[in-house]
Amino acid sequence: MWTVFSVPTSSVWLSVVVALIDLVIRIVVLGVIPGNRRPTTAMAWLLCIFFLPYIGLALFLMFGNFRLSRRRRETQAAVNLRIVEGTQEIAAQVNAYEGPAWVNSAIQLNRNLGFFPALGGNSVELIKGYQQSLDAMAAEIRTASHYVNAEFYIMSSDESTDNLFRALEEAAARGVRVRVLFDHIGSLRVPGYRKMIHRLKASDIQWRRMLPLLPVKGQWRRPDLRNHRKILVVDGRVGYTGSQNVIEPSYRKKANHKVGREWVELMARLEGPIVGTLNVMFATDWSSETEENLESQLATHHWDSFTDGVLCQVVPSGPGFVTENNLRLFNTLLYSAEERITISSPYFVPDDSLLYAITTAAQRGVRVELFVSEKGDQFLVHHAQRSYYEALLRAGVRIFLYPKPLVLHAKHFTVDEDVAIIGSSNMDMRSFSLNLEVSVMMIDKDVVKDMRDVEDAYRKVSRELHFDEWVNRPVLARYIDNVARLTATLQ
Repeated sequence: MWTVFSVPTSSVWLSVVVALIDLVIRIVVLGVIPGNRRPTTAMAWLLCIFFLPYIGLALFLMFGNFRLSRRRRETQAAVNLRIVEGTQEIAAQVNAYEGPAWVNSAIQLNRNLGFFPALGGNSVELIKGYQQSLDAMAAEIRTASHYVNAEFYIMSSDESTDNLFRALEEAAARGVRVRVLFDHIGSLRVPGYRKMIHRLKASDIQWRRMLPLLPVKGQWRRPDLRNHRKILVVDGRVGYTGSQNVIEPSYRKKANHKVGREWVELMARLEGPIVGTLNVMFATDWSSETEENLESQLATHHWDSFTDGVLCQVVPSGPGFVTENNLRLFNTLLYSAEERITISSPYFVPDDSLLYAITTAAQRGVRVELFVSEKGDQFLVHHAQRSYYEALLRAGVRIFLYPKPLVLHAKHFTVDEDVAIIGSSNMDMRSFSLNLEVSVMMIDKDVVKDMRDVEDAYRKVSRELHFDEWVNRPVLARYIDNVARLTATLQ
């Protein structure tokens, strides 16, 4: 009797090939993805690829690399070298600052990682009102006689910002060099983007998109590498930075208007030598987008530091730096605190190091407070943030929920009576690794007191979240929080 062996059909061969490719993908990514990534981040990517091999791999190839282009990295490295060479004497003077040893240690850390020295002789004014801040910047622009440098993650031409845009247009029309940078994707998502572009083109303003995604022009990179900085410099004399974008307080969304959702911000108006440091940051970003060197403008700035006034230090961070400067500074300050820490962060999604730093501070007796929104504006981020509340509450961190529908978007914190931080950086892994950010460390008891007044105002309207309430929340809510937590590490 003859035995008949059937020849595999093409569909069978296709199944075998697909299975082999699937196996090869799984084996390769096991050895590639963990390289130079946090274990939690690597595990999240591996889970994504193992559950959805082809989709997961495509997402990883698109979003897995968080390095800027070589040209941008080389531009940043050249700026860093020139800063170090030009500020050796100033840095040595500031090292003689008479204060707590841990403050000097933080100053040196920032110098080593971000290269800017701490500079004395500054004044700081905190601006709490949303429209007040926009109008204050507009008024400052109208005093400009030489140049205006503006850099914001989101810009929009609307009723709230019209005064500021008119100030920019008028300054440019009278011969002031007005340069404007805005993040391409951050601003593109806002209704009315084309109207703003048309308005800019019709003016004498020089403007550029930051980190543009324009494939037809050969401009392509990981889409979620963004420039999140907020900086305004007028004549090198006055600077603004903080959390606020140039857009109306509901971000031009009908859903937000319908429920009364508005953003709550905090900006700082700075005068003194530190303004020149902010200008260097702008010049670096401008050069990265245009290849125009602002050397002639920066030549008028001299690195000075004085014994009076507020001691300030600008801390740049983002994909242009491999050391996660903002995260290291935040951890250092949290571990150094002896009495009190108060944090305001709209997106608090910490990595393990930051979570340990803040819980350890509470466990060793430091009074730790965290202000967050009762309801965030981003579903996944908000639920990922909620997944950390139990660990924070167990450690003794007091969590205050700023009342909905408002969104507490201000980004700042204070440490003891000595240090205040303000800037664009959130306390999440996106701000630590993917976004270009700016933070300003201010060492002055009066500035800390002013920021404590802001924090006290938050506390008066917020509701404290208690441990028993939180651990007894519905099972479905806990499930959603935990699933969202997985997405927070996909970098």
